[in-house]
Amino acid sequence: MGWLEFIAAWIVFFLSHSVPIRPPVRPWLEARLGQRGFTLAYSLLSLAILFWLIAAAGRAPYVALWHWADWQRHVPLTVMLPVCIIIALTIGRPNPFSFGGAHRERFDPERAGIVRVSRHPLLLALALWAGAHLVANGDLAHVILFGVFTLFAAFGGRLIDRRRKREMGPDWQRLRRETTARLSHARPASWTGAALRILVGIALYVFLIWLHPWLFGVSPLG
Repeated sequence: MGWLEFIAAWIVFFLSHSVPIRPPVRPWLEARLGQRGFTLAYSLLSLAILFWLIAAAGRAPYVALWHWADWQRHVPLTVMLPVCIIIALTIGRPNPFSFGGAHRERFDPERAGIVRVSRHPLLLALALWAGAHLVANGDLAHVILFGVFTLFAAFGGRLIDRRRKREMGPDWQRLRRETTARLSHARPASWTGAALRILVGIALYVFLIWLHPWLFGVSPLG
């Protein structure tokens, strides 16, 4: 039954990330929920299914691919701090390169913030999260889980870039040049805002360490 649940969770995960965003489903949902309502509902649904998928991997039959060593738990424990900071610096920020092109009209290439470092910072956070947890989990179910997410994060940016190029036309290349130029001069829209977001990221890191045993039955602290 453990493998059946794991497979079912993957099927639901892929369906939930493909059906709601396809026409005519997305316009129909946005007409009834509004754009913000759709984004919020889609985000909450995605998080709930992700938690289920991770839990299902933990309940799947244990098939060891490599032996666990104590040093491995320090990898996600270390990497998750920058992951949380990246998330905090990204959420709610305008990014014309991202899927959906959130708040494109408010984007300032001179104050691109983390977008100057990565056009797809959430995919960067996903790659770091998945890769770090792949090291710490050497059983078959978790290798499949975190391996798929690592590959998706590695190649997902290219797929999004291709789509956004088609949608934005010449603006995509122009914004890319303006954003990637002068990386050493990158600065946030507000230093105070950036500092607050970093503090939020640190708080999120601490919260996830506390929450991890409740959600997944394993403490990151050992």
